[in-house]
Amino acid sequence: MTAWRVTRPGPMASGPLDRCRVPVPRPAAGELLVRVLVCGVCRTDLHVAEGDLPVHRPGVTPGHEVVGEVVATGDAVTGFATGDRVGIAWLRGTCGRCRYCRRGRENLCPESRYTGWDADGGYAEFAVVPAAYALPLPGGYSDGEFAPLLCAGLIGYHALARAEVPEGGRLGIYGFGGSAHLTAQVAIARGATVHVLTRSAEARELALELGAASAGGATEPPPEPLDSAILFAPAGELVLPALEALDRGGTLAIAGIHLSDVPPLSYQQHLFQERQVRSVTANTRADAREFLAFAGEHHLSVSTVPYALDQAEQALTDLAADRVNGAAVLLGP
Repeated sequence: MTAWRVTRPGPMASGPLDRCRVPVPRPAAGELLVRVLVCGVCRTDLHVAEGDLPVHRPGVTPGHEVVGEVVATGDAVTGFATGDRVGIAWLRGTCGRCRYCRRGRENLCPESRYTGWDADGGYAEFAVVPAAYALPLPGGYSDGEFAPLLCAGLIGYHALARAEVPEGGRLGIYGFGGSAHLTAQVAIARGATVHVLTRSAEARELALELGAASAGGATEPPPEPLDSAILFAPAGELVLPALEALDRGGTLAIAGIHLSDVPPLSYQQHLFQERQVRSVTANTRADAREFLAFAGEHHLSVSTVPYALDQAEQALTDLAADRVNGAAVLLGP
C-alpha cells in the first residue's frame, strides 16, 4: 500500500516526508484493520512532520482524523464487524490503572499513546486501531465532512469545556482554522456570542457566514469584553491580547499541543481580577462520545479543502503557510 512517513523531521521546505510502498498492516488481537476513506490534515501532523513535537516513532505515518471501513478484525474483537464505518482519533491507548484514568481523565494518563505519533496513522491506504479506541460514527455527514470532526471537532469541544463559557456568555476565538470553525458553531448553538480574531481575511468572512457576531484582526480588541477565550493559533504572542480582552473572572483556554513562547506577562494588566489561563490536553473517549452525539443532533457545517493522498506533502505545506481556509482532507484512492 501507499503510505507517507516522516523520515527527516524539519520545515516543510526541507521535505520531511517520504511517500513509500509498505506492506498492509495486520490487525493484532483486539485491533481493527481499516481501509482509509478520508484522513483529515491536522496542525498536529504538521508539528510531527516539522519536529516541533519530539520523535516518538521514527518514520511514523501521520494522520489521526481517519474515517474508514473495517475490512478485518483481530481476535477478541467485539462490537465491530466488517463493513462498519469507524473513526480513528488522536487518543489511541491509556493504561486504565493510573489515578487519572480512574478519575475519568484518561487524556492525562502518563502512558497515553497517540495515532500518528506513537503509532502509524491515516496518511496511508490502510491503518490499524485498537477496537477499544475506535469510534462508531453517526449518520448525516459525508466521509470528508466527518474527518475533521475526529480531532478538530473533538479538541475544540474539549477546549470549549475548559474555557467555561457562562450561559449566554461572550466567547473570543483566536485563529480560525479547522478546529475553530467547528467550535464556533457549537458555542453559537449553545447560545454564546462569538467574536473571532484572526489574521486571515478569508477566515474572517467564513466566521461571519457561520454566525459570529464580529470578526477582526488577530491582535485587535474585540468589540466587547470577553467572558472566555480559546486560542487555536499556535502563536504564544496572542496570549497577551487574549488575556487583555477578558473581562473580570474570564478564562483563556489554549487549545494547541504546541505553542511558541509566550512573552512576559504583566500581572496587573493580564491576570489580576481572577483571570486565568488553562491548557488543553487531548480528549477522553467520553468527550468523543458526547461530541459525536452533539454533532449527530446539531448538523455542523464543515468547510473542507480536498487533496489526493498523493498530495499529502502539499496539504501540509499549504497548512504551514496558512493557505487552507477550513480543514484540509486527504481522499483515499
